[in-house]
Amino acid sequence: MACMSAKGQLGQMFRLSQRGICESITGKNAIQSDNLRHSLLRICKRKYHTSWSRACCSSNADSPVISEDSRRQKQNVSEEREHNTVRKSGKSLNSGVKGRENTGSKTDNVSVRKLVRSGPQLSDFIRDAMNIQEDDITEVAVKEKTWSWRGSVPYINPKMLHGNQRKVYFQTYGCQMNVSDTEIAWSILQKSGYTRTSNVTDADVILLMTCAIREGAEDKVWSRLEFFKSLKKKRQMQRAGTVTIGILGCMAERLKQKIVERDKLVDVVCGPDAYRDLPHLLASSSSGHAAVNVQLSLEETYADIVPVRYDSNSPSAFVSIMRGCDNMCTYCIVPFTRGRERSRPMSSIVDEVRQLSDEGIKEVTLLGQNVNSYRDLSQDSSLGGINGNTLTKMSQGFCTVYKPRSGGRRFAELLEKVSEVNPEMRIRFTSPHPKDFPDEVLTLIQERPNICRQLHLPAQSGSDAMLQAMGRGYTRAAYIDLVHHIRGIVPDVALSSDFIAGFCGESEADHKDTVSLIRDVQYNFAFCFPYSMRQKTRAFHRLTDDVPADVKQRRHMELVAAFRTEAEKIHSSQIGSRQLVLVEGVSKRSDKDLAGRNEANTRVIFPKADLPSNRNTLELSPVERGDYITVQVISRTSQILRAVPLYHTTLQDFWKHQPPCYQQDERLLSL
Repeated sequence: MACMSAKGQLGQMFRLSQRGICESITGKNAIQSDNLRHSLLRICKRKYHTSWSRACCSSNADSPVISEDSRRQKQNVSEEREHNTVRKSGKSLNSGVKGRENTGSKTDNVSVRKLVRSGPQLSDFIRDAMNIQEDDITEVAVKEKTWSWRGSVPYINPKMLHGNQRKVYFQTYGCQMNVSDTEIAWSILQKSGYTRTSNVTDADVILLMTCAIREGAEDKVWSRLEFFKSLKKKRQMQRAGTVTIGILGCMAERLKQKIVERDKLVDVVCGPDAYRDLPHLLASSSSGHAAVNVQLSLEETYADIVPVRYDSNSPSAFVSIMRGCDNMCTYCIVPFTRGRERSRPMSSIVDEVRQLSDEGIKEVTLLGQNVNSYRDLSQDSSLGGINGNTLTKMSQGFCTVYKPRSGGRRFAELLEKVSEVNPEMRIRFTSPHPKDFPDEVLTLIQERPNICRQLHLPAQSGSDAMLQAMGRGYTRAAYIDLVHHIRGIVPDVALSSDFIAGFCGESEADHKDTVSLIRDVQYNFAFCFPYSMRQKTRAFHRLTDDVPADVKQRRHMELVAAFRTEAEKIHSSQIGSRQLVLVEGVSKRSDKDLAGRNEANTRVIFPKADLPSNRNTLELSPVERGDYITVQVISRTSQILRAVPLYHTTLQDFWKHQPPCYQQDERLLSL
């Protein structure tokens, strides 16, 4: 009977192993011993420790002989391959071959099955091939080889990855997504036996969660790494133990090679989609070599990871609902550092919000690089499954670089379900894209008191020429029409935005168009930055960064001045109004004052004092972090409001007796 080639038979073995029926490789389907052994050996040398490779070689005496004629026909090829393997592995295979030839005996097919079972399976090469959770990686599972890649490396004993109470220090730079990622990374390390410290000098592991959106953010990280390197050398000189330094997040993915090579500042480099691999990377770095994993994923959302909140006393929390971005704006590095858009299952998000509510959290912010592009494609029958007929609804006058998408459960439905978890819990979301504001979302915001009437509408520029160069997919007129449409449905909405000063080719006329947009829209807050070109972006490859640095800085300051002028006008109009404030704690400037945030996310400062328990009683009770109180605004700046506290309240009671328009108290206007 003709025998299959080693390559074909090895492929067949892997296909069979994927179905879990490697046992079906029997006499009629027998694999030629020599070819199989050498093919597996080549894979093992790349993927596995040498211990299994030696076991594969030494098992030659137990391998079957198909037929004397077949073996003789392949004798020359087998001897040549064996010779090459001996040269590479440094261990002779001839002893087993000679013994087999001298005896001429045939081994039972069971030996082949044992060899195949002891070697790599398909699940060892395909990540997450088996959905075994981290808690399933027990000593029994290790012994019986019933592990998966999820949270573990199959050929490494999980005990090697244990933190042994080593102290971890986190330092986070950048946006709220990085704060959320820090909580995810810490959750993974905590389960692996690490502890956390807030004192960097006590740390055994120092991890920096980094941002790559602008050059200034990266410069801060490089400077901080130099300090950590000196701290590491000092610990080594004092023989006080070793310190492992790691870079996490967007900068890790963007500058992986530079980070490792630059003065050996870093021991671990871990990208945004590789946090599950952190225990393995930290264990690998103990050998003195840098450990790197920056592979991006099309599926990773960390839906099964329960984040461990950094500040357990805070009344607010972040919940990541999606990752990545598909918009491909020419200036933006996010699609290249965080990958393509993918959304968490709706059920996992609702469960996490419900758990936070049970823990006493009063405010949740839904996070995503493109948060209102959320599209759950999971098939969860308990939540209704997938509607495959609906197309994505975009704002009027907006377009994308990709085709409209159909199917999935959208952001409006998620927002509705999250708001139903606890009517006393505030809901925010950031950062959205202006193209994804269908009327369903806006109407829901107006109808639900616990969904904050505050929207972030990143404009980036007020010039049509710049918007086209940025690849934003809309014009100035379309953006202004959207603002009017939003205010028509949610009259008292507070708006914020992002603006870039000095983008490629920006003229003075383009800049003035942006300033005029800020004045026309009147934002409560704006994030303004001078343009910083990033490698990998479309602007880097196609455009020229031709605006001088001093011009960028001047234009940046003019944008900030314009926004502050308009924000101060808005705050002036609120003097005398009553507002609902969620108390965050003691003010940073005075321990006699408390601080909190109103619905517009504006910081409100007020004196510390006991207040009536509700609007209808004189009984006093202290004001604690996480309380809702009613305040009356008495003064303002462009950044904060000052107020006098009136009484304790609840979110629903406030809006029941206080309509969503600001009401003034004439007695306080004279203050």
